[in-house]
Amino acid sequence: MKFMKLGSKPDTFQSDGNNVRYVASELATDITVTVGDVKFYLHKFPLLSKCARLQKLVASSSEENSDEVQISDIPGGPVAFEICAKFCYGMTVTLNAYNVVTARCAAEYLEMYETIEKGNLIYKIDVFLNSSIFRSWKDSIIVLQAAKSMLPLSEELKVVSLCIDAIATKACYDVSKVDWSYTYNRRKLPEENGNDPNSEGARNRAVPKDWWVEDLCELEIDIYKRVIMNIKSKGMLSNEVIGGALKAYSYRRLPGFSKGVIHSEDVVKYRSTVDTIVWLLPAEKRSVSFSFLLKLLKAAIIVDSGEMAKEQLVRLIGLQLEEASVNDLLIRAAEGEDVMYDVDTVQKIVKEFLMQDQNAEFESEENEIQEIRRPGILTDASKLMVAKLIDAYLAEIAKDPNLPLSKFVDLAETVSCISRPAHDGLYRAIDMYLKEHPGISKSERKRICKLMDCKKLSVDACMHAVQNERLPLRVVVQVLFFEQVRAAASSGSSTPDLPKGLKELNTGSHGSSRSAATNPEEDWDAVATAEELKALKGEIAALRLSNGVGGSDRNGGDSRNSVDKAAITKMKGLLKSKRIFTKIWSSKGGAPGENSGSDSSESLGSANPEEVKSTPSRNRRHSVS
Repeated sequence: MKFMKLGSKPDTFQSDGNNVRYVASELATDITVTVGDVKFYLHKFPLLSKCARLQKLVASSSEENSDEVQISDIPGGPVAFEICAKFCYGMTVTLNAYNVVTARCAAEYLEMYETIEKGNLIYKIDVFLNSSIFRSWKDSIIVLQAAKSMLPLSEELKVVSLCIDAIATKACYDVSKVDWSYTYNRRKLPEENGNDPNSEGARNRAVPKDWWVEDLCELEIDIYKRVIMNIKSKGMLSNEVIGGALKAYSYRRLPGFSKGVIHSEDVVKYRSTVDTIVWLLPAEKRSVSFSFLLKLLKAAIIVDSGEMAKEQLVRLIGLQLEEASVNDLLIRAAEGEDVMYDVDTVQKIVKEFLMQDQNAEFESEENEIQEIRRPGILTDASKLMVAKLIDAYLAEIAKDPNLPLSKFVDLAETVSCISRPAHDGLYRAIDMYLKEHPGISKSERKRICKLMDCKKLSVDACMHAVQNERLPLRVVVQVLFFEQVRAAASSGSSTPDLPKGLKELNTGSHGSSRSAATNPEEDWDAVATAEELKALKGEIAALRLSNGVGGSDRNGGDSRNSVDKAAITKMKGLLKSKRIFTKIWSSKGGAPGENSGSDSSESLGSANPEEVKSTPSRNRRHSVS
């Protein structure tokens, strides 16, 4: 630590009790200076020769009180005044980083200018600050901390701004020119203590670019903000280094931050810290880690930060959403909410992620450069990662019994624009929601199942789906048919054409007989019974067997055609033999544009309109073996 000694005379200040200070001298004192509760019995000549303010006070006092002066508002109080008084007497005074700001402010208050006397205290302190303090890293930090108690005078004297600039300049030094001293908070490694035989290598180790980060964590948030802004304005350090500094400060100054919580009753104080850190975050992608951004967002929610801070975090998180895990996104809902997790915030993050493509396309259109793929545009791989992430997230939040269907569906539809080869993850999420919410209506069940594409379910998912009693009958039939199509394709035969009735079933545009007794649409959207599932699985097993035999006996085009016909015929038989299927083609009283009975008959082969019309409602169907 740098220091400066002023004066050469011995210190003769003495105390008489707790509140009296005097100078031991043969000359009687002729002035009493009261500073707060302390009285100083001193001599006019040395004080008035260097302090213009004391001159004015003595001159303006009445004759009766000309030897008494009150200066209770002097910065630094009795301690600071005593430093200035000793300088006036020529006594030895030692200035260092801890007391130099106090002395400088007190000297300013007493008006100890060069115009009063050459080499006065203000001049000497300014020389010490510029030649020593501001050139020392640690001393600059100490002075900056001490200056806070002297505001606003220390600000007016530019001590704070000069100190901040000195610190920022040193932080931006070329690391090859940095003589790195150990920080307050960093412990030396064994080799750095000289206990390691290879300690020579440790001394030659390169100084890291973030060597200054930990020391700045000692600063209060308002001063820290100004230092970081000054560092950023110089443009010498990368955004990653700035981001690392903000991360270190957050972990130091926010209790419990590392665990994603804030442990303190002083919400206002920590709200200011969180908001400031968010404001200082570099706008560029991947300047800070995804996990750090998520912790910041959770902290912002806990301390109830402003909407601007939350929106900024959501935007930055969305830029690198592909780095997230499901646990990262499980943000607890605010107190008083019925749901467990903050799904709305996650949906905003997903929209910000997808917005990157839209922004890139917009900019490319503006600049008429559409063939160049810029780094900001999302890759198919990153989009697929996010789609799978959201599928897994949906499966987790589906366990919340209070989660509204609308929130689940809205989030799933947000990523529906991302094409993914398999919908197994989405099926798992849907099944989990149906399991935890058994009381939802038929229309809600239909709505949630529309989110997935049955053609994109794996074999294992299909096996689970056809045995899933929570799914609507329509979905089970779709899964069964597409599984039959896949089996036909894998056996080498051509894929059988989808019968007209099932085409209409899959598109949702089939005709119906809407009588008072029967509503086929509701029957199809109702949950399949165990008996129906058993019957359907038996028929599809027979279809697979028939396809397998046909595929192994390849005698030219005739054999393949026979296999196709057999598969189609078997599916027609499946549809015709089970009364539950015939309802989708009933057309009694059908409106113009709906399927007629003859159309249904044609698509089913041997089925006729009379059979369709006479089909009983699903409520009266029996088990089919």
